[in-house]
Amino acid sequence: MKTDAELQKDVQDAMKWEPLLHSAEIGVIVKDGIVTLTGTVDSYAKKLQAEHATKNVSGVKILVEDIEVKLSDPRSKTDVEIAGEIIAAFKANSFIPEEKISVKVENGWVDLDGEVSWDYLRDITEHAVKYLPGVKGIYNNIIINPEVRNTVEKSDIEKALDRSSIDNSEINVSVSGATVTLTGTVHTWHQKEEAGRIVWKTPGIQDVKNELKVDYEYNL
Repeated sequence: MKTDAELQKDVQDAMKWEPLLHSAEIGVIVKDGIVTLTGTVDSYAKKLQAEHATKNVSGVKILVEDIEVKLSDPRSKTDVEIAGEIIAAFKANSFIPEEKISVKVENGWVDLDGEVSWDYLRDITEHAVKYLPGVKGIYNNIIINPEVRNTVEKSDIEKALDRSSIDNSEINVSVSGATVTLTGTVHTWHQKEEAGRIVWKTPGIQDVKNELKVDYEYNL
């Protein structure tokens, strides 16, 4: 099993492996499997890539992200220009229900509000924004209001998890109305996120509380 020092080196190496992060000055602090990322990057895309690379490293129990986005170009886009690009991005993607989404841009930070019928629509709406030049961060407040009012069945969710490549032997599923809660343990951060993604596909679902813990033993 990894020591904290070994995990720290693995995370640092994982970020060096990403072309986008070669010149990024990101600090990595590890304590009992809790990884904290610090530093400054010049784009939101780099911040996201650092998070993604870290989550894919085996042994990361919890990620604490404290990376700040500071745009290096003094001619960075204004909020009005960013808003215009968001509108254009929405129009370019016929899946995004733009009439149901409201957008606010303030100092490069984007607030997304509104409601959609499926979680994947919330995801593609955020994806259309997060790599636009000038964006420093996103608050995705879009809620799910399903058109299909099916009863959410616990057994259907458990079968979907069984079909996946996730070791779900220690995952507990509970259903309360249209809300599903996942508790228990998995062995990697990827499995935690994948379990949540699978559950979000359930017809009629409105909320997923992913309380899974990443269980990994260390030589401290």
